[in-house]
Amino acid sequence: MNHKPIEGFSKLSKQHKIDWLINEYLQGNQEYQQILQQYWNDNPDLQKLHEEFSENTITNFYMPYGIAPNFLIDGKLMALPMAVEESSVVAAASKSAKFWLERGGFKTTIINTEKLGHTHFIFKVEAHKLLHFFNFTLKKKLFEATEDITANMRKRGGGILDIKLIDKTSELANYYQLKASFNTVDSMGANFINSCLEQFGKTLKEEVAQSDAFSEDEKNSLQIVMNILSNFTPDCIVRAEVSCKIDDLKDDSGISNEEFAWKFKQAVTIAEIEPYRATTHNKGVMNGIDAVVIATGNDFRATEACAHAYASKDGKYKSLTHCTTDNGIFRFWIDLPISVGVVGGLTNLHPLVKFSLALLGKPSAQELMSILAVSGLAQNFAALRSLVTTGIQKGHMKMHLFNILNQFGATEEEKQYFVNYFKDKTVSHHEVISELNKLRNK
Repeated sequence: MNHKPIEGFSKLSKQHKIDWLINEYLQGNQEYQQILQQYWNDNPDLQKLHEEFSENTITNFYMPYGIAPNFLIDGKLMALPMAVEESSVVAAASKSAKFWLERGGFKTTIINTEKLGHTHFIFKVEAHKLLHFFNFTLKKKLFEATEDITANMRKRGGGILDIKLIDKTSELANYYQLKASFNTVDSMGANFINSCLEQFGKTLKEEVAQSDAFSEDEKNSLQIVMNILSNFTPDCIVRAEVSCKIDDLKDDSGISNEEFAWKFKQAVTIAEIEPYRATTHNKGVMNGIDAVVIATGNDFRATEACAHAYASKDGKYKSLTHCTTDNGIFRFWIDLPISVGVVGGLTNLHPLVKFSLALLGKPSAQELMSILAVSGLAQNFAALRSLVTTGIQKGHMKMHLFNILNQFGATEEEKQYFVNYFKDKTVSHHEVISELNKLRNK
């Protein structure tokens, strides 16, 4: 079927958008309209609020919202909200939390909180001349020009920390950067940073035009390419760790504490040297982090991009987590670069985001950084623990069991039968279907 383009789609009402989609792409099937309406909120004001979060919204897309209890973080017992669709993530995090609850819990340290942004520009001028201009004229003007923008942030203890001129001409002809570092306190700070940077671009243009340091040809060569924050925040770092005596590991899989510690460390080391393994290893870390990021209304795409860039910072993609087993002590930790906020964005608008932050005790941005690092570390510990003992599929497929059964319309009685059936077996899709057919044929 050849579909027709549409003009002014964004200006249509929600119902007209839906009618057009169903008629143009779904052969007029009204069942799909009912599916869309099924997920509208009964409260029209709340539904309108959800629709205004994004553009061209026609319904709400729901994800499971679960709770992982028993997290002891820096001496405080917490229950973590997790919005995630993948089977076993919440269960694995909960299992890790309970394991470390009895061994002193998770400890965290905020190493730094700097965020970065850049004004990227092309300027056909000698580097030493530009550097002199920056040091003796421009830098001061940049701070002055952004005083109104930074006023409220400075009152809260944040603002622009520093501005540097970066010479990148060896990589691209005539390419320079104004690199600025920021403290955005409890906000993620994207709009604040970008507003400052756009003012940098304007001020740079104005000050160059008024300066006697450059010729007319040099002035005319200045081109501001873009002003934009960076989602790579290698100086906004939190560390989360756990440790205990190897004698106290007491894994229940049937192998000795020493063997468990040795295999666990080998698994982490493999992820530190083998990118194929590191990719899956870090994906598991992000399972735990993203679920809490989404539940607290933060940007999981920025979180992912930053974490994976950090994993590659030494020129090779590596594990985000690390392990040592020295002097009879098992230690497992993560250094996580992460930029999140607890004010602005959806934090005061989305009802479940407000609930999540309240559940966590209304944390500061730094406290939320710690919680996220702990969630990622816990998830990774659970995955590695399974991998080096029983194998990953035993626990994962048990959680996936209900997904399989729901696909075939299993009754509650049939579900209970399969819970008992697979108590001492590894779940497989083939086995579930085969046994379900036998059960229904009796």
